[in-house]
Amino acid sequence: MTDSSIKTATQANKAAWEASAPLHATGEDWERLLAAAGKPGFSVLDDSLTDTLRAIGVEGRRAVQIGCNNARELLSLASLGAVPALGIDQAAGFLAQGRQLAEAAKLTPTLLEADIYDLPDGLGTYDLALITIGVLSWMPDLDRFFRIVAGLMAPGAVLVVYETHPFMEVFDPASDTPFEPAFSYFDRGPHISSETITYDGIDHGEGAPSHWFIHTLGDIVSACIGSGMTLERLTEHPYSIREPEYDIYEGRAAQIPMSYTLVARR
Repeated sequence: MTDSSIKTATQANKAAWEASAPLHATGEDWERLLAAAGKPGFSVLDDSLTDTLRAIGVEGRRAVQIGCNNARELLSLASLGAVPALGIDQAAGFLAQGRQLAEAAKLTPTLLEADIYDLPDGLGTYDLALITIGVLSWMPDLDRFFRIVAGLMAPGAVLVVYETHPFMEVFDPASDTPFEPAFSYFDRGPHISSETITYDGIDHGEGAPSHWFIHTLGDIVSACIGSGMTLERLTEHPYSIREPEYDIYEGRAAQIPMSYTLVARR
């Protein structure tokens, strides 16, 4: 992709996420999260991701999270002995929430507002890189993205990707026929949506348009390997880690893949 087309997508997505941020900084869920961050052993990581990180052995590793949102997952790494060092996101509103959570947790990561395709110099390298739900589909150029991620990793560093399975993008749970494919798995997009971005399963109406990309699992693995990393593990899961409306695809006799864990080493 050209630099201009990448910038068009990332700037649109920044505006969409900035518009979304205030929806997540008020109410009971936010107050519970803020209170939990102040307690020993704070973690929002599910059992699967926790087990993956424990198996790797992350104690003492300095961690960077790419697409950290409000940094709740980055801060959770401290419960496993890792050092939450750097979180990168381009939405200032969510990073402001992350600073509140970090203060409650008495942790001091650097939370950087930046376009991942236009990072400042001098960020250093890290022993653990984390990417979680939804980040990859906001990325217009996957090959370039993984090269940038690899550049943030020290020799021997581990990358963990815990993501929604791209095959889920074929379906539309809000359609009249939610179990029939609604989109092509091979459509490179972008898919432009004007729905307000949330992950609470509630329709918050129209918002700033965002650009979403379907990357096949083959694209993701190839981009990771092409960045110079060695793939160590790829595990597909039959459960959802995304918005609750996708739960209708769980627990079926003919089960589709719904999420995956990828582990690679620099």
